[in-house]
Amino acid sequence: MCPFKDKIPFIFVLCLVSGIFCLAPLQALDVPLGRIVDDSRLRNEMRDFWLNESPRRVLARPTSVHNLAGGGRVELRTEEGQTEFMVIFARELTGGRIGERPSATGQFPGWAQGSWIFIRQKDTGDVSRIRVFPRSDPNIYFQFRPLGDDKCQMDAVLYNAFIVRSLPLSVSLDRLYTMPLADVLNLAGNKLPRRYFDPDPADYRDQRSFISKVREKLPELRFADDGAINDEGRYVYINTGMNQGATPGLNCSGFTKWLIDGILRPVTGQRLAIPSLKAPFGERGSSFTEPWEELRDPFFGLDWIRNLASQAGAALRSPAFKSLTEIEVRREVFSLLNNRSNGNAVIHSYPGFLENAGYGIEGLQPLLYTLAIDEPGRFFLAAVNNEVGAPVTPSNPRGQPRMRQYFHVAALVPYFNESGSFQVAVFESAAETSFNAFRNRYPGHHVNLVRIPLETVFDP
Repeated sequence: MCPFKDKIPFIFVLCLVSGIFCLAPLQALDVPLGRIVDDSRLRNEMRDFWLNESPRRVLARPTSVHNLAGGGRVELRTEEGQTEFMVIFARELTGGRIGERPSATGQFPGWAQGSWIFIRQKDTGDVSRIRVFPRSDPNIYFQFRPLGDDKCQMDAVLYNAFIVRSLPLSVSLDRLYTMPLADVLNLAGNKLPRRYFDPDPADYRDQRSFISKVREKLPELRFADDGAINDEGRYVYINTGMNQGATPGLNCSGFTKWLIDGILRPVTGQRLAIPSLKAPFGERGSSFTEPWEELRDPFFGLDWIRNLASQAGAALRSPAFKSLTEIEVRREVFSLLNNRSNGNAVIHSYPGFLENAGYGIEGLQPLLYTLAIDEPGRFFLAAVNNEVGAPVTPSNPRGQPRMRQYFHVAALVPYFNESGSFQVAVFESAAETSFNAFRNRYPGHHVNLVRIPLETVFDP
């Protein structure tokens, strides 16, 4: 499928590049999708002055703040670009935690839950797109575009992934100007998977508890190449099984074992044995890679996380949960990604799961988001891989052929915090890192994911 271009509002290009929106969004306390206060009356009152008036006059209007009858405030303002401008019905961001009374923050970022943005052309004044934010997250939105005189088409986007793309709706774009959001979404019916836009933060208590317990114990650890703790509780080298020296530690593989031991030991009373985690698991590779397994061990990381997940599934659920079909993630709910290129959004196909590779890392964040919604009782181990090789040189006359090698593993815990914001905790190599650091470290790479059931007790 050839990539095609789709315009993106200029302010989002600016803010995404600067990191203001994507990297450090403010915390907000959202309500369920069906309880967003309706502002269609305000949009109707302001239609002639802000949506139908000439661009010159609209851009000259001062910012104004309006109270909604159902509660909350809306700041009405414009943002100007080179060929487009935006009319923004910006809701006030509400703060707080689960179970608390939401508090007003006095901030109107433009992407708070319930905000509408109308993108208009400066030359004609026409509205070319409408964006609505169902969550207080700039990476989650519904977009509407014209489709003839009496229809429009809808996109639903999660972290640059299209959950819905070009869904026809039997209403004109200008009719949307004054429609309640609930009525608009009803037009989409069951073709819009609403569950992805309506998470319940209370479902992620176990994730938040697990993350907190891991963080408490991280200061006790240090990194050591090839290091792990064996089933007897001794720090050893994974390759030889020999004891480590005076300053023992864990590498990325040993650290994921430490995490799984912390979940299993309170249940089984023992830690996992290292040799069983190194054994080949499931189909991988080919006759081409087989002669290189002893020399390069290309599937070490893949075998390691599969064995960890298999033993965790069997111990915490039942023996039926130890098979590859149960532990390995092989599903996705999107096939298009929206990536930026030279100031434009370029939409590319996303192939999803690939045998002997897993998922392209560019789609990992929306994949983890959908997994958090669909599988809230789990976290995931990732094996990072890429095709690597070595050219022929005088010191290495044979060279090394390019083949896929699984060289790093990490734990990824997608969840929603107590304010309802989506997060991914990343634990790797005896430390916690950020998701952006993890993703940006491996451009063009793939990750294979396996499922780990969550338990309330953690004691490695």
